[in-house]
Amino acid sequence: MISILIPTYNYNIFSLVENLHNQCESAAIACEILVLDDASTDKKIIEENSKINSFQNCSFQVLEENIGRSKIRNLLAEKASFDWLLFLDADTFPSTSKFIEKYLAAISEGSPVVFGGIKYPENKSENFSLRHKYGAERESLPLVERLKNPYRSFITMGFAIKKEVFQKIKFNEKLAGYGYEDSVFAYDLQKNNIPLQHIDNPVVHLNLETNADFIKKSELALQNLLNFYKTGAIDSENVKILKTYSKLKNWNLLFAVRGFFNVFKKSMLKNLNSPKPSLFLFDLYRLGYLSSLKPIDA
Repeated sequence: MISILIPTYNYNIFSLVENLHNQCESAAIACEILVLDDASTDKKIIEENSKINSFQNCSFQVLEENIGRSKIRNLLAEKASFDWLLFLDADTFPSTSKFIEKYLAAISEGSPVVFGGIKYPENKSENFSLRHKYGAERESLPLVERLKNPYRSFITMGFAIKKEVFQKIKFNEKLAGYGYEDSVFAYDLQKNNIPLQHIDNPVVHLNLETNADFIKKSELALQNLLNFYKTGAIDSENVKILKTYSKLKNWNLLFAVRGFFNVFKKSMLKNLNSPKPSLFLFDLYRLGYLSSLKPIDA
């Protein structure tokens, strides 16, 4: 009935698969759990994850070369045997023991795509303060908030989709780099008038980046976003920061934003690396960085 698909890279997911396997057995459904490793370099983690093959209807395979975030998800879908696909990121974990049952109930209602949401555990480390605050306030949205703008609040960290629908959309393999794949995928769903159902069944995002790593990843993601925008893979209305960027460009004000960014960059970074970072300053930092970029050829 359902294929659970998990790409991974240098991350131990044995406990995740064990939990999902137990939930599927409790629900007494036809299922499989497929894990593809994108050519990890940590042999100890590979050895631990190899134990997944001991579970019935579970498979762990290591690719010979790294193929990237989009290709590996599409490959998992090709290997899937069932009509429904449940994509999960390696660093997530079910929030309840009824996680699978809740997705099955939503699937039975007939919507071709279902998103359960994301939540974050409590964080007390100063080194992860920015990533945790951003996740908790911008990504971990309650159901009532997600329903106001279902496509913009969609994140591919954990979602179910009918296989025949996924085969029409897929993850865009032409778009390389890191970041905003969620927005592109949601934009494709919206363009094709594919209904997106939101339910209250979140995964917990466990693996936080340090403040410095998250800022660096955010910069890489903004370069990716600009390239997506220039190639027409996404519309400015679908991403808030892109919408602001587009308006500033039309008003010939990007030079002013770049000037602000160059003057206050160091002071903003000091705040963003502090125990109590400001998301308002993070937005200004990201907008300033985006305004300083130029699209690159894919």
